[in-house]
Amino acid sequence: MRIHFIAIGGSAMHNLALALHHKKYTITGSDDVIFEPSKTRLSAKGLFPESFGWFPEKIHTGLDAVILGMHAKADNPELIRAQELGVTIYSYPEFLYEQSKNKTRVVIGGSHGKTTITSMILHVLKYHDRAVDFMVGAQLDGFDRMVHLTEENDFIILEGDEYLSSPIDRRPKFHLYKPNIALLSGIAWDHINVFPTFDNYVEQFKVFVDSIVKGGSITYNIEDPEVRKVVEASENAIRKLPYQTPEYSVEKRQTLLKTPEGSMPIEVFGKHNLSNLAGAKWICQNMGIDEDDFYEAIATFKGASKRLEKIAEGKTSVAYKDFAHSPSKVAATTKATKEQYPNRKLIACLELHTYSSFNPEFLKEYKGTLDDADVAVVFYLPESVKIKKLKKVTPEQISRAFDRDDLQIFTDAVAFKDHLYGQDFDNSVLLLMSSGNYGGLDLEEVKKKIQ
Repeated sequence: MRIHFIAIGGSAMHNLALALHHKKYTITGSDDVIFEPSKTRLSAKGLFPESFGWFPEKIHTGLDAVILGMHAKADNPELIRAQELGVTIYSYPEFLYEQSKNKTRVVIGGSHGKTTITSMILHVLKYHDRAVDFMVGAQLDGFDRMVHLTEENDFIILEGDEYLSSPIDRRPKFHLYKPNIALLSGIAWDHINVFPTFDNYVEQFKVFVDSIVKGGSITYNIEDPEVRKVVEASENAIRKLPYQTPEYSVEKRQTLLKTPEGSMPIEVFGKHNLSNLAGAKWICQNMGIDEDDFYEAIATFKGASKRLEKIAEGKTSVAYKDFAHSPSKVAATTKATKEQYPNRKLIACLELHTYSSFNPEFLKEYKGTLDDADVAVVFYLPESVKIKKLKKVTPEQISRAFDRDDLQIFTDAVAFKDHLYGQDFDNSVLLLMSSGNYGGLDLEEVKKKIQ
């Protein structure tokens, strides 16, 4: 097949391009900017565009399909040309569904935890040499790509994102996958630029549950009241399989998972990750992995990239970075880190970076999320607010939202860096939470501070 990617440089898009190249498809693509690691990875396979920009002449009737990325706009010249010529146009999730119509589709959904749960499942399956197709939202140890597609594998594991499918398809991605086996980990309001009310956001998960193939199953986090409400109210003819956080303990900074064979040390930590583990176990069992084999494999799982990832450790200090930015993720990650290191000073630094986090109404959702930190810092760039064409956000607004008197707020990258470098890291844990980069913070320099 001959496939052209409009906006090939995105994290998901370039991984799909690489996966299809691996299947011997003929791949071309365009983009107006491409950053690392996409640049190097596309270049290595000869897929990096010769020039940046949009070139309608790349679109012709000899193409089998065009795949449209979210980075493109609805008036993209290549998209308009494809529409004029009648070339088949797919969004990213539409194309994944086309590739998996004859497979058993396992879809992991939820506001939080879906990347980690998907990663846990893939880790266990790889450990036991079970070959599956997949799409996951992080680069995993032992896997070449975030997307893998074949003709022969029976199962495909898909991380089910609730964000929009493409500039011309406003449906959430996970509405398009029609799972046979599904999981729902949690519901916490997010993406308010698309889902302006909580009820509107929750509705997307109702549609997801109702999209499960008749006779399929939903494994769901019964500890999340919204999840429980959505799943148990659904009249879809599916099996409903609840899970909850398993028993565990923390001894000398080691998390021990209670199993039928006794307590077992694991690499990940925090109540939210133990909950994720429980969900992953039930999905693996639905796929034919028995409980003992799951425990054997999960003991060596170290976590997904950027999810409570240890970046440095010294004799008396340690540093983690985490993708956490939504309120529920910030609270869970901060609590988990303090639980793992109860006798160390926890320095938690959160960067507000997303559209939602700059909305005055949504800011209130952050109340109490940093309460488990001994030192709490919030950083944001006013320029980021301007770029998103939002109203000015003041430090006073942020202080009120978090409801913490000693919260330290920085709006200048240099001032934040100087403050961070001036911290006493003796007997401490540094937790960096962001989907951005703190205005260009050099993590290598940060690592040198950890002794």
